[in-house]
Amino acid sequence: MTDTDENIYLRRYTSLPAVIYLLRQRAITLLDPESWDDSNDSHYLLLYREKKRLKTVLALCFTQVPETYHHWRVFAFGSSGVRIRFKRAELLRAIQGQPGLRQEEVKYRSLEEMRAGNVKIENLPFLKRQAFEDESEFRIIYESRKKRAKLDVPITLSCIDKITLSPWIDPDMFAEIEGVIKSIDGCRGLHIGHTSLINSKTWKKFGKQAT
Repeated sequence: MTDTDENIYLRRYTSLPAVIYLLRQRAITLLDPESWDDSNDSHYLLLYREKKRLKTVLALCFTQVPETYHHWRVFAFGSSGVRIRFKRAELLRAIQGQPGLRQEEVKYRSLEEMRAGNVKIENLPFLKRQAFEDESEFRIIYESRKKRAKLDVPITLSCIDKITLSPWIDPDMFAEIEGVIKSIDGCRGLHIGHTSLINSKTWKKFGKQAT
């Protein structure tokens, strides 16, 4: 299996503190989308909450495609950035039965398509502008008529296929961070890697071979 198997993996770009929390709590965490950078996106979730007369709508986002510079730069920038690659089927099985959860692939629409109408309230949490289509997002949302700031959904660590550390991390720090993660109870066997996206010896070697 390779990282290009879109139906096998879901990838979450986040920070090292969030990863440590996930591993210690054995849970994925859904949060209020109001702080999202894309206010168009968060606005649709707010509209959904209002139109459905809910007290709470929380969300957690993944990508279905292999790493890109965009994903790292926007969602996990800096030396504390981390990507968690989840086994898609196992993760979705783990959250089955949690009341109030919905999960779907995000649909990307142009202004012309939206102008044509026929937008359903139920689809609002899973709509984004076409300019974001390369993100290939998969989203889990939680809705409730009770107020809450976040939701931890239990999972097993076997849902995690690999954890990849930031392309901006100092190579000398990698072993230390890897040791911190593996010292967490139950995490010794986790596969921890370091992306070479912006500093690949293999890529540079190909250039030297140019004739």
